[in-house]
Amino acid sequence: METIAVIKTGGKQYKVRVGDTLKVEKLINDKKNLEFADILNNKKVIAEIISEGKLDKVRILKFHRRKRYRRNIGHRQEFSQIKIKSIE
Repeated sequence: METIAVIKTGGKQYKVRVGDTLKVEKLINDKKNLEFADILNNKKVIAEIISEGKLDKVRILKFHRRKRYRRNIGHRQEFSQIKIKSIE
């Protein structure tokens, strides 16, 4: 039976298994290996950072009709891609 854990990072919760890779909000860390706490059980989840980068641009358009108001904003979220090594 596979071990499943729920970790919390960046204000979000992720259900993970050993070997999963996922993109989470940018993690500021000097070390290659990370340690998360399981929310449901008292387990330790160890992960490693594979890569970092930026996601695709999200366009935000604000528009008021008949008021000559148009505003176009873009945002690119930074991410860290992590791989789950073990759940202890």
